[in-house]
Amino acid sequence: MLKNYFKVIWRSLKKDRQSSFLNLIGLSTGLACALFIYLWVMDELRVDKFNTKDSQIFKVMEHRIKADGIWTAPSTSGPMAEAMKADMPEVVYAITEGSAADVTLTVQQQDVKASGKYTGKDFFNIFSYQLLQGTPDQVLAGSNSIVLSDVLALKLFNTTENLIGKTVEFGHKDQYTVSGVYKSPPPNATEQFDFLLPISILFETRENIRSWGNTGPRTVVLLKEGTDVAQFNKKLAGFVTLKTNGETKHRTPFLKPYAENYLYGTYENGVNTGGRISYVKLFGIIAIFILIIAAINFMNLSTAKAARRMKEIGIKKVAGASRGSLMLQYMGESVLMTFIALIAAVVLVALLLPAFNDITGKQLVLSLDPAMILSFLLITLFTGLIAGSYPALYLSGFKPITVLKGRLVSSAGELWIRKGLVVFQFTISAVLIVSVMVVYRQVEYVQNKNLGYDRDNILSFRREGKLQASQDHLESFIREVKALPGVKNASYIAHNMAGHNSGTSGVEWTGKNPEDRTEFENVAVSYDMLETMDFKLKEGRTFSRNFASDSNAIIFNEAGIKFMGMKDPLGKQVKLWGETREIIGVVKDFHFESLHEDVKPLFFRLNPGATYSVAIKIMPGKEQETIAGLETLYRQFNPGFPLAYKFLDEDYQQMYTAEKRIGVLSRYFAGLAILISCLGLFGLAAYTAQRRQKEIGVRKVVGATTGNVVVMLSRDFLKLVLIAILIAFPLAWWASHQWLQGFAYHITPNAGMFVIAGFATLVITCLTISYQAIKAAMANPAISLKAE
Repeated sequence: MLKNYFKVIWRSLKKDRQSSFLNLIGLSTGLACALFIYLWVMDELRVDKFNTKDSQIFKVMEHRIKADGIWTAPSTSGPMAEAMKADMPEVVYAITEGSAADVTLTVQQQDVKASGKYTGKDFFNIFSYQLLQGTPDQVLAGSNSIVLSDVLALKLFNTTENLIGKTVEFGHKDQYTVSGVYKSPPPNATEQFDFLLPISILFETRENIRSWGNTGPRTVVLLKEGTDVAQFNKKLAGFVTLKTNGETKHRTPFLKPYAENYLYGTYENGVNTGGRISYVKLFGIIAIFILIIAAINFMNLSTAKAARRMKEIGIKKVAGASRGSLMLQYMGESVLMTFIALIAAVVLVALLLPAFNDITGKQLVLSLDPAMILSFLLITLFTGLIAGSYPALYLSGFKPITVLKGRLVSSAGELWIRKGLVVFQFTISAVLIVSVMVVYRQVEYVQNKNLGYDRDNILSFRREGKLQASQDHLESFIREVKALPGVKNASYIAHNMAGHNSGTSGVEWTGKNPEDRTEFENVAVSYDMLETMDFKLKEGRTFSRNFASDSNAIIFNEAGIKFMGMKDPLGKQVKLWGETREIIGVVKDFHFESLHEDVKPLFFRLNPGATYSVAIKIMPGKEQETIAGLETLYRQFNPGFPLAYKFLDEDYQQMYTAEKRIGVLSRYFAGLAILISCLGLFGLAAYTAQRRQKEIGVRKVVGATTGNVVVMLSRDFLKLVLIAILIAFPLAWWASHQWLQGFAYHITPNAGMFVIAGFATLVITCLTISYQAIKAAMANPAISLKAE
């Protein structure tokens, strides 16, 4: 019996090849989109989930009270980990971490640039990174140890074996002994690092991080299994206040699951408001809608061709077929078609996955493991059942006497359902068109917005070697750099202008609330730095070699002056960490964080020795020759250190990588949703033209023109699409408004965007149905009337 069902289903699909082909394209495209989104979503959900003790690993964060609310920071005081391990029995392991970026490592005169981090000795007891050599308890226990990734080990030693005890030169200065080799972090790890050093080295070189009053390092802990985290956070809340003898009351530490930081990393006034999880949810919804659009195509095409199957249904019912058996057949047709589409979709995904990885920046793999196969089958079955449900109910409900007489009158309810499905399809499509336009315009706005300084053509690199060790040597280098053809200016700074780098609440002024702990962004610079970046002065002057007192001067941004409530600030004094400084200038506000954030209070201080990055402004059009000259000069001044530079604009653009990728993906998925909708409309237009074939013939005989017929056939569809557009616009405005609220600075969707989206939808509709309408209108009326 089952075999017979499959035969009947297969013959039915073969009989109407056009409908089957349109359904196959629509379903396979919809399933391919859903599978791409499934792979992307699952990868996002697995980020940092590779640790075997994932449920016990937590990152220590802090809520910090400011004058205008609560700021949630990912950093802590340096002693936090050691103190938690000693004082809290729930803590099994605790480590302090700090960054070590763009460092030169050398083995036998081979220099390699790498980035790593300083960390505690229990790093490998907390995280599940695989050690290829060494033991977890020992690799970071020494004071001069270094643990290499397998990739870095290959670069330095051309092997990953027998490396324990080998020596690596660090910055052509310090010698470290290889104590272990680990397998590089997997692609779904948020932190990618080439080497690890004991945190004790960082404590020795930077005494300030030992203080409870300073922050900067990160703290990670492993709790005992079964610990009540909510109760632990209550216990932890006053920990910093306790350790500072009541002096620090504005910082409240708390634990957050380590793996949640990636998806739930956004806080507003101390409350978690999500993060990247919003994009995961968004694309999950898009996948569902695309599948529904594909299923609607199947429903509409199946019910539209009902006239062709009415005699088949009538004969089966007369022969004793029950409604249930007919429903089973038509549901079977739908499910079989969907599974055929699944095979086509898997082929499409396999072919296009490399391109999809380029767009998303991921390394997704179509691995047919049991979980993935089961997920794909369930998605396909769900789509097939949804697609076949209404046609099965509709077709199986025909009365045999009526259909055998050749009369099939469409009920008002059936017509409204079909029209409603078309409206739904194009409502979703129109919403996607508007949303894509909003995302595109916002990303374009972000990329082109005047930040308050000139980030273009500024090359930067970190100080190291002689340029770090000797201030005089660095000054000589800067003078030579300025003399290079194509260089407009050069200086050095302790900031990358791409986010919060260093803050302090140690600014005091007349009238300050003693309880206020609002942090000012702290930027140490050398002479000419403000000119190099082209920061705009509102009033006053920049740091100058002509004023010996500038070592005790300070320059604020407008936000800083406004926050302090100062009028006529030039010449007034403030205290920074207890030292008196004179305000000599005010720069206009500029964006040193992403446009998701408001401009925060900031100050510049003249302290060349505290800087770590060189910035060079290059004339447009002369980049290649200028960089070539710079590389030659750099080798002369800093032998043994490769020049690893990047442009400031690159750091800025990286802050919006997620938005740009989401924008690109949205364009592709919106286009495919529209394509699928148009396939259904194309099929419906064909069946409408076929059903009204004799009517068209009569109209042409009595004088109707081709244009009259085209308008007649197109009018009903255009009405439906117009209704869809009117429904879509309020929904699109609401969705766009919600997304844009995540930016402190954003575009305002205007009427023009909605008009363009509506016009584009109507044009696409006209192009879709015009072929069938024109074909029907130009047909010879004698042929259709002859059949009567």
